[in-house]
Amino acid sequence: MPLLLIFVAIPIIEIALFIQVGGWLGLWPTLGIVVLTAVIGTYLLRLQGMAELAKLQGSMSSGQSPVGPIANGALILVAGVLLLTPGFFTDGVGFALLTPPVRAVVIKWATAKFAGRSNVVFTHPSQTQARDSGAVDVDYVVLDDEPSEPGNSGWTKRD
Repeated sequence: MPLLLIFVAIPIIEIALFIQVGGWLGLWPTLGIVVLTAVIGTYLLRLQGMAELAKLQGSMSSGQSPVGPIANGALILVAGVLLLTPGFFTDGVGFALLTPPVRAVVIKWATAKFAGRSNVVFTHPSQTQARDSGAVDVDYVVLDDEPSEPGNSGWTKRD
């Protein structure tokens, strides 16, 4: 039910904001602002996304938990989607998610809300030991190795 409410409320908010801003500024300035926020958002998304990817790679190579960079990266991705969605409300939320303090609050809230629902354990490759995966190593021999005509899949071949 909350998801349905979100999918109904956000377009209504966006339409109302478009009407208000469009009536105040006019059509072309309003459309210009929408395009400009998408361009600026894409630029900021790329900058912050690359920085967060570097943090993720650094934490993985040093054996630290990658949860922080992954959570920040996911929120940066959500911010990018919101910034590319035309509208003033989604742009506001998207720009807010590009600021680290807002992301920290969202991550803290999500951690408190979803803590205890799942267990995820990250291990460094040097800390893992070889385990029997249940895989079976086999050899095989191709019994029917007839060359076929190009385009003949073998399914329609007549004997």
